[in-house]
Amino acid sequence: MPTAPQPKHANASGRIRVGPAGWSYADWNGVVYPTHHGSDFHEATYLAQFFDTIEINTSFYQPLRPETSRRWLDRVASNPDFLFTAKLWQRFTHETGATEDERRAFRAGLDPLAEGGRLGALLLQFPFSFHNTPENRSRLDALIREFADYPLVVEVRHATWNDREFFHMLHERGVGFCNIDQPVIGRSMKPSGRATAPVGYIRLHGRRYDTWFSDDPATPPEERYNYLYSVSELEPWADRARQVAAHTRSTFVITNNHFQGKAVVNALELIFLLTGAKVEVPEPLRHHYPELNKIASEPEREPTLFPEM
Repeated sequence: MPTAPQPKHANASGRIRVGPAGWSYADWNGVVYPTHHGSDFHEATYLAQFFDTIEINTSFYQPLRPETSRRWLDRVASNPDFLFTAKLWQRFTHETGATEDERRAFRAGLDPLAEGGRLGALLLQFPFSFHNTPENRSRLDALIREFADYPLVVEVRHATWNDREFFHMLHERGVGFCNIDQPVIGRSMKPSGRATAPVGYIRLHGRRYDTWFSDDPATPPEERYNYLYSVSELEPWADRARQVAAHTRSTFVITNNHFQGKAVVNALELIFLLTGAKVEVPEPLRHHYPELNKIASEPEREPTLFPEM
């Protein structure tokens, strides 16, 4: 009988890692990143000074190029605790009929991160329209089998998945459950602090009730994520992160409210809430969000060093 494939887990440290979803946003220039920087500047290198994880979202739209993944390993080499997480290509989660060539292409782009010990989780994110039906359970089962050699986490957004048998299946298969904060509209999944596997996961999407399901073409898509959590809104999530971490080897808390750097602000505040220690703050960011000064470990520099765009 053949030996079952072993998950390509990075070395688990039992810690909670907090970081933003993605790094390539035009509206972060001059807000998160310095307006002026050298030709060798890279966003992931910069963020790895402040965070121990970033969720890769470009993998949701197309497979990563293996050479790009290898370069990213070099970009974060200065932070030995850093782990990427990555989203599974939407060809698998939002569509059907993926080919074997497409599967190979996705794996080829992800494997340098896994083999380099820098892949903390592969996130299977499904849309709100993905309900708990026999057909969708079969689709999910097939994807878990297909990508079982990676540390998997499943994000579902419809409340039909708030089901004991579903959670039991994830536990039996060693697959993590993604606890989410989203606008709770109708049958949306509500906030939770559940752990089903050695990898724990939390994603904060913001609470833009007015734009979350908007199909108005006049509404820019980034408005869905234009939300800044207050510290009082983050405190219950810090508690949930501790709850998840108590039952996992490694837990990731990802802020997806990325518009104008709000994800970075809230990630820094969560780190402060979780550790009680002041944090290093990107200098441009504190000029846009002066409330960060009270949790910053270093005094503010002269604003003129980081001119706004």
